[in-house]
Amino acid sequence: MERKTTLAIILAIIAGIITAACGSGGSPANDKTIKSATSSGLTISLASDTGGIKSGDNDLILLFTDESGKPVDVGAASLKFHMPAMGSMAEMNDAATLTTTDTPGRYRARVNIEIAGTWEAMVSYQGAKGTGQVTMTVNAR
Repeated sequence: MERKTTLAIILAIIAGIITAACGSGGSPANDKTIKSATSSGLTISLASDTGGIKSGDNDLILLFTDESGKPVDVGAASLKFHMPAMGSMAEMNDAATLTTTDTPGRYRARVNIEIAGTWEAMVSYQGAKGTGQVTMTVNAR
């Protein structure tokens, strides 16, 4: 009986290690593209695990790739969501906090989108691949 208990504990530990190593958050295989645009030969993609953006807190991925689809380090990058003024509503600007990942050209973005609606995702970059910016229209639900 003691041998079975030891074996069960070892298997549980191994399963825990595998689960932690393969985790579901933020791996490229789980990214679903929300929108993409091109600038100076680069494709800039905004993605999430759901393929969408919602009002409230969002965890997103900002990815820069070359023509072959390989991630490219662009240096400094920024992401801001802008909604122009409409009627009596003032314009809104929600800046994302970007952090680098182990993959050059791939950034984690955390942003709080104030309300549902149509937003302009404004991406800027500056570094070894030059300077550029793109704007992508996205819908927050």
